[in-house]
Amino acid sequence: MLTAHGLACDRGDRRLFSAVDFAVAQGQWLQVEGPNGAGKTSLLRIVAGLAPAADGRIEWEGQPVAEVRDEFHARLLYLGHAPSIKDDLSALENLQTAAAVAGRPLDEHTALTALRRIGLKGREDLPTRVLSQGQKRRVALARLLCSQARLWILDEPFVALDVAAVSQLCEILDEHLSRGGMLLFTSHQAVQLGGTPSSLRLGA
Repeated sequence: MLTAHGLACDRGDRRLFSAVDFAVAQGQWLQVEGPNGAGKTSLLRIVAGLAPAADGRIEWEGQPVAEVRDEFHARLLYLGHAPSIKDDLSALENLQTAAAVAGRPLDEHTALTALRRIGLKGREDLPTRVLSQGQKRRVALARLLCSQARLWILDEPFVALDVAAVSQLCEILDEHLSRGGMLLFTSHQAVQLGGTPSSLRLGA
């Protein structure tokens, strides 16, 4: 479903990685590992179409992403390392705004259900500036519960989460994989998920 061939990334005059190949199909997940500075975030941004590759190509369902860009982006959900939420908006407003920007309006009932499941019951209408870092992270991760995207690309999704929240996120990811979804993510920690696992190490 998603394949990468010979990807390379440059930062300034330094090559972070080259000749990176991988494939992710339905029900499969790929964990990208490596030391800081190896290019993990850069790789995810390249795959998500947020940065150009120095070399190589990415294909979606056997076609170059450049030729099916709109379809690919419609099937994709990308969550970066930073929560990317607006402090003056409430958790509910942030979730609905993100959905609107993505062109997928979100009704209030669905948004509230997602926020409560992710552990923000009673905090749905608070300005996110008063939330802890872990709670802000949960606001961003609530987008997963509202997403119909087949491919999730997540940069360090477990950062700032406590043990219970990590377990809950793994449950959400398992549900996505069981529905035939695909997952590409970075993490410094070992993760146990269902589906078919694989890993890619940069900077080895």
